[in-house]
Amino acid sequence: MNLLQELEFRRLQSSTRRHFLNGCGVGLASAWMGSQAAQAADNVPAGAEATRREGLHFPARAKRVIYLHMAGSPSQLDLFDYKPELQKLDGQDTPQSFLEGKRFAFIQGVPKMLGPQFKFEQVGEAGNWVSDRLPHFKSVADQVCFIKSMTTSQFNHAPAQLLLLTGNQNLGAGSMGSWITYGLGSENEDLPGFIVLVSGGRMPSAGKSVWGSGYLPSVYQGVQCRSQGDPVLFLSNSDGSSRAERRHALDAIEKLNRRAYEEYGDAETLTRIAQYEMAFRMQTSATDAFDLSQESKQVHEDYGTEPGKESFANNCLLARRLAERDVRFIQLFHWGWDAHGAAASEAINMGFKDRCREVDQPIAALLKDLEQRGLLDETLVIWGGEFGRTPMRENRNGKEMQFVGRDHHPSAFTMWLAGGGVKPGFTLGRTDEIGYDVVQDKVTPHDLHATILKLMGVDHLRLTYASQGASQRLSNLTKPSRVVEEILA
Repeated sequence: MNLLQELEFRRLQSSTRRHFLNGCGVGLASAWMGSQAAQAADNVPAGAEATRREGLHFPARAKRVIYLHMAGSPSQLDLFDYKPELQKLDGQDTPQSFLEGKRFAFIQGVPKMLGPQFKFEQVGEAGNWVSDRLPHFKSVADQVCFIKSMTTSQFNHAPAQLLLLTGNQNLGAGSMGSWITYGLGSENEDLPGFIVLVSGGRMPSAGKSVWGSGYLPSVYQGVQCRSQGDPVLFLSNSDGSSRAERRHALDAIEKLNRRAYEEYGDAETLTRIAQYEMAFRMQTSATDAFDLSQESKQVHEDYGTEPGKESFANNCLLARRLAERDVRFIQLFHWGWDAHGAAASEAINMGFKDRCREVDQPIAALLKDLEQRGLLDETLVIWGGEFGRTPMRENRNGKEMQFVGRDHHPSAFTMWLAGGGVKPGFTLGRTDEIGYDVVQDKVTPHDLHATILKLMGVDHLRLTYASQGASQRLSNLTKPSRVVEEILA
């Protein structure tokens, strides 16, 4: 029995029979644990894959996820959701019907309408409208599936990020990556199943909770890695210490942790042992996976990478390298999309233009690279922020600001998906003529969760975890969530 098996066994041992049947009946986490036992006993690596496949609820369209989260939320009205009627209303007072009964973060009084700030053109065979801020993306627009009818209940960054990425606007829930690795395990024993990369200079507003495990066992939380220096701090041996000496020290620490576990019975002690062992294996595997110098000059030019620096481009290339190594869930956060007030002559603000420049080329390169290497069909790529932006200017204290900025807007925003079983070149949903409300095919964060899980072969209603007196799940417990079948290939 390996450490992860033992951890799960101890958790289930303390559960009731009903909780045991509910947690194990899904046949996913239990199938993975069983496969690991078979692999350890029989030394047959293929056994783990076969058992895991047999435990799925549906045929899996995707084996892994690369989630590109634009922290702060880009304006869909200046990137993908083109509204010529809004341009005609630019500068006019916003009708009271759009303001009454609504909550905003920074709008008071009567703001002016704000038309699209950049030029749009229809691109590709599908004819999708794309802003001139994303010239590289235009070349891959036919590969993606747009959802232009996303909506959320949260209009502040931290709760909206939590709702989108954990299924609950409050702290304490397991993140999407944690749920998926809990249910499906990892294909690579020498790297974490859930890896997080951050760029843009700051953390997401909700902090590390958006990749935390919450009530799930902490072994399933995301592991934040760096795109410069050691992938994980203190991964390298200290000066004057050899790998053999580190192995000897870990063996001694494991004995102490085992003794502590036998005395106190805390399952998190087993998690700590597993994390030490993973770190030891990562000394070799992670160093190799994160070594961008192995890539050709052409690849670096395609992505626009700068080895040795922390950047979104570097992280996109690392995401492809991690996908090649069968990491289950790879999440990239790029901070800086909170485009509030800026001088009118700068159109939205220079930060928005800079963010577009930073992500445009690497995203296009990532999609092309995955396709050329035969990875896109089995990799689900997701892009989006936590909410949208208003079709009117923000104004504060009831006075019109001499700035061009859009306020937070939960009622309508755009996300897109590519690869992994979704329809390429397809657009789902529609907003009204000014992009204020969804008028067709509304999709909530929980609908998105249910859809992602189905693409991974999992029934969102059956992947549960007993906590706080209820069978928790990623999708909504209190309101029905739907799989967005329309976007599935």
